[in-house]
Amino acid sequence: MSEWVCDCCGRWRVSVELIRGRYRYRLTRRYPERFGGGRNVLGEVGSVPELEELLARRTPLSLADLREAA
Repeated sequence: MSEWVCDCCGRWRVSVELIRGRYRYRLTRRYPERFGGGRNVLGEVGSVPELEELLARRTPLSLADLREAA
């Protein structure tokens, strides 16, 4: 599984998972530990154009704002 995080704060993450033979892009938002931690899944799509649309709808980010997680 690979994962991308935003450059600004690291709260927004996109993971790429192979589910039933197809790749799925899952957008999540991580909460700081002081607020209990955890993740909120904002959406899951099957293509990069759909991921761009999901990012535009649910976050202040674009694909250019993401970098590969270490």
